[in-house]
Amino acid sequence: MNVFSYFRTVIEDCLTALAKAGDLPGGMDCSALSVEPPRDASHGDIATNAALVLSKQAKMKPRDIAEKLAEALRSVDAVESVDVAGPGFINLSISDSFWQKQVQEVLKAGKNYGDSSLGKGEKVNVEYVSANPTGPLHVGHVRGAVFGDALANLLSKAGYEVAKEYYINDAGSQIDTLARSAHLRYQEAHGRDIGEIPEGLYPGDYLVAVGEGLKAEFGDQYLDAPEEDWLLKFKEFASSAMMDLVREDLKALGIEQEVFFSERTLHESGRIGEAIEHLRSKGHIYEGVLEPPKGMKPEDWEPREQTLFRATAFGDDVDRPLQKSNGDYTYFAADIAYHHDKYLRGFKHMIDIWGADHAGYVKRMQSAVKAITDGGEGDLDIRLCQLVRLFRNGEPFKMSKRAGNFVTLRDVVDEVGPDVTRFIMLTRKNDAPLDFDFAKVTEQSKDNPVFYVQYAHARICSVLRKAMEAFDGLDTADAALSNAKLSLLSDASEISMIRQMALWPRLLESAAEAHEPHRIAFYLYDLASEFHSFWNKGNDNPSLRFVIDGDEELTYARLALIRAIAIVIASGLDVLGVVPVEEMR
Repeated sequence: MNVFSYFRTVIEDCLTALAKAGDLPGGMDCSALSVEPPRDASHGDIATNAALVLSKQAKMKPRDIAEKLAEALRSVDAVESVDVAGPGFINLSISDSFWQKQVQEVLKAGKNYGDSSLGKGEKVNVEYVSANPTGPLHVGHVRGAVFGDALANLLSKAGYEVAKEYYINDAGSQIDTLARSAHLRYQEAHGRDIGEIPEGLYPGDYLVAVGEGLKAEFGDQYLDAPEEDWLLKFKEFASSAMMDLVREDLKALGIEQEVFFSERTLHESGRIGEAIEHLRSKGHIYEGVLEPPKGMKPEDWEPREQTLFRATAFGDDVDRPLQKSNGDYTYFAADIAYHHDKYLRGFKHMIDIWGADHAGYVKRMQSAVKAITDGGEGDLDIRLCQLVRLFRNGEPFKMSKRAGNFVTLRDVVDEVGPDVTRFIMLTRKNDAPLDFDFAKVTEQSKDNPVFYVQYAHARICSVLRKAMEAFDGLDTADAALSNAKLSLLSDASEISMIRQMALWPRLLESAAEAHEPHRIAFYLYDLASEFHSFWNKGNDNPSLRFVIDGDEELTYARLALIRAIAIVIASGLDVLGVVPVEEMR
């Protein structure tokens, strides 16, 4: 149950009853009405702005509406008290019995607790990583990979039909460079001394295996052959080998995408031209001359008629060229065709995860999506991920560089594991820089959020095991625990834990709407903090321990509570792609 959605319905029912009684006008629009936790916890459990947003429609003072609504809400069983504050805010305090029932709700729903129908099954395409297939993924790709995967998981849990997609940039000069680099390693595989890798080629040792593979595939027939004989074959072989490596790297991070879309197929199938003609038919393409960049006119610049996309009609700063002087399509043209293809596949909602260095490309791509989706039937949200800075014990840290000139994703995962990597990458909002200290992310302390959350889950599992030892035949299955005498959970700290746990469905929906999976990591830390705090109180006060010798009934109620908390923690970790642990080693 989403507690806040439930009370929104309660409030709307009260407004309807007041309208029927003639105390308020009927048929008012309640869409702007909010029901949420108050900013100050001392004000109660739930706050609503109903009186303020309905004042104009009702032609009444907000305070007058608030007083009438407050009186109606006082008759609701779950409501313990109602206060009207300021110009007309309404604060509700909810009864302990209502909160106690939420434990049962969680235990009965299990891992499905918090699942939402918010998305109504709408299709969403989440494209992330999409690195050039020229080598293994580096640490700069980790954050976008984790962010995109967690966002896709989050949207799926919120009721969207999500496709996880990787766009393979396997067309262009970088793939030619890859093929030439692979040919050098192909020569090496045949025993030739290749010396220093020439400037401009990829120097990484990861291409040694590719050279061996090319030798096995083609023998020595291309050792001294002209480039035009082997370039295409080597491009296909090397880029395929690199994508195998990318998939392995992503799998090590717990990421498996369903769709791998090749840019090369857009060129080969003529879909770029089709997308441009689609835009031309709508009047969004024209032949014209662009002004030189302001303040930076190149010496060799000369006006040239080009095929241009009317980007300024859709919010961009300038119109954008779609073809180069040699007639080849620009990268932008290919990107338009790619997003047009997504739209034709039924994705009106698209999310792209990019590195921060692509910030200047955002406006033009969003303008293109507006145009190809008939002026805004579709939408594109672009999320930029800032840099990750590596440290060890507070000092900048450089790891081995088997890739030639960068730190690899596998180096990071092999050092600290996929769960730690994923959780820590989500402890900052995606557009804020993130420091990754190898010592801090593995230390066992409250300052390490992944340890703190995992420790809460492991502690709960430990308590359940100890309770089964203390009380012979104790049934700790969720179905049995849901029948515990939950009214015994009356301590203020217990109710506080339940309140925090019951925030999960609302938090999940708000994070999904905002496309911000980092909110899940923050929430889990807060929930774990509530649990650890109660644990510490039990160390000082034996009556607050989870397992009470000689009091099986109270023990059982507390086991039900902490098992429900474990379910929510595990559910949140599942969204983040992190496996909850049952023991800490």
